[in-house]
Amino acid sequence: MNTESLMKHAKNIRKNIIKQVSNAKSGHPGGSLGAADILTVLYFNVMDITKENAHSLDRDRFVLSKGHASPLLYAVLAEKGIIPEEELMTFRKMNSRLQGHPDMNEIDGIDMTTGSLGQGLSASVGMALANRLEKNSHRIYCLIGDGEAEEGQIWEAAMAAGHYKLDNLCAVIDENGLQIDGKTSDIVSPAPFEDKFRAFGWNVLSIDGHDYEQIYDAFMKAKKMKGKPTCIVAKTIKGKGVSYMENEAGWHGKAPDAELTEVALRDLEGN
Repeated sequence: MNTESLMKHAKNIRKNIIKQVSNAKSGHPGGSLGAADILTVLYFNVMDITKENAHSLDRDRFVLSKGHASPLLYAVLAEKGIIPEEELMTFRKMNSRLQGHPDMNEIDGIDMTTGSLGQGLSASVGMALANRLEKNSHRIYCLIGDGEAEEGQIWEAAMAAGHYKLDNLCAVIDENGLQIDGKTSDIVSPAPFEDKFRAFGWNVLSIDGHDYEQIYDAFMKAKKMKGKPTCIVAKTIKGKGVSYMENEAGWHGKAPDAELTEVALRDLEGN
């Protein structure tokens, strides 16, 4: 793992998140920025996805359950060379492949169409079961928002994954403590995640979601775990890297104007 290289990728990814949302004048920057380090490590150090095999099922797959964080996924796919970087400026435009929520029918490398919260883990469980039946040794990864985990379907899927001992499945909880309406603790708190997932038979790891070594180590431990699915509970900062967005629920789903876009890009370049 080359931390310096990962930091460069993460910086580009975060800048492209801001550029997409600003250009579209809509989108979800906060949670996208917060989970950027997790997906940087996943796509550049863990998963075996490339431009050449993006169309194939014979590789590791990723489900963005919190589908509104699509600017993050698109920026990662562009950084990997799977989609052209210039296409990012079509985000949320009419007839663009880069819709507000990812569509698996539009782009190779998007493994599940998501948007309705709570459904991604169920899809991931199905993929993991299918891989087991087909003797496909590749792994399934799923990113879940902590606010999204208020959805009951998340816990039905968690129960199924534990029951079937899906050790080829790894879920990541992006725990930034905020959702569109404010603090998760003030709304319908799903915490503590660790206790709940352990109760459903999962291997559970708790990490700093911005520490590359911790992120990588957790994914490696998940790979080695046999007989249980793994849940990585990653503590993150919503809006990470942009001074005025950090830990501000108001930037969950709002685009910065031209002046604030420049501030954000300067912040990210400085970081």
